[in-house]
Amino acid sequence: MLPTLRQLQYLKLLAEHASFSRAAEAAHVSQPALSAGVQELEKVLGAPVVERTRGNVQLTAVGAEAVKRAGDVLARTEDLVEAARNAGKPLSGRFRLGVIPTVAPFLLPLALPELKVRYPALRLFIREDLTPRLIAALKAGQLDAAVIALPYATPGISHARIGDDAILAAAPADHALAAPGAIKPGALRSEDLILLEDGHCLRDQALAAFDIEAPKGDDVFAATSLHTLVQMVGSGLGVSFLPEMAVRAGLADNPSVVIRPITPRDGAPPPRREIVVAWRTGSSRAAEAKLLAEAMAVE
Repeated sequence: MLPTLRQLQYLKLLAEHASFSRAAEAAHVSQPALSAGVQELEKVLGAPVVERTRGNVQLTAVGAEAVKRAGDVLARTEDLVEAARNAGKPLSGRFRLGVIPTVAPFLLPLALPELKVRYPALRLFIREDLTPRLIAALKAGQLDAAVIALPYATPGISHARIGDDAILAAAPADHALAAPGAIKPGALRSEDLILLEDGHCLRDQALAAFDIEAPKGDDVFAATSLHTLVQMVGSGLGVSFLPEMAVRAGLADNPSVVIRPITPRDGAPPPRREIVVAWRTGSSRAAEAKLLAEAMAVE
């Protein structure tokens, strides 16, 4: 006998909510029904999957492994159902799309009207989050695709190109690096930098592109968003990096901020990031993700 999808779904919800009552509510069933389903799963596996203590639910080692494997099974099943519903009708119905914060405010206002024209039956649900969490959501089947920036190590993830996005320097108007012309290699020093906080891939991509070690110490300024970063640069707190798409959207339209290109080292290509639509390798929605990338493509 094999576990049923319903039993696996109950266990997954139990792991997410750590409560039989909340898991039952999320599954739209009674608590006794959910408890019975979990007990049936334990009989099939021949081992307990949860430890039941008063006011607390904790997965056993077997339960944790079952949840890990169930996530992929349930995600692929949801893919199958969605693909069957929309057979012959690409990008129609629900599509769950993640987008990183350094792309969402600048790409989506341009891309969404075109998507609406091309695919009027598409119901797009958008989640803005950092790359690591979006990748985890893709692998767990919580998202169908995500717009992220490369380079970024993404095993088990496939992608289709949207376009390139140059990485530029932003300096206070009275800073030495605000002089006309491109900033030369070596002119940027880590102690002069203010950056996005850890977790933003743009931070790591910019530092890697310019071969600069991240500033260390608790007194380092770190912004939570590009909008905050521009305000910090404009206040004279230091030099930073901005994606070209944000500059084109007017984010740096501030008389106190000057944008400059950077001359790469040793004839290397100008620093840039590649914007892509990513999906879980093997997803039945891969073809739709590719259509999405095509519709969102930028020059």
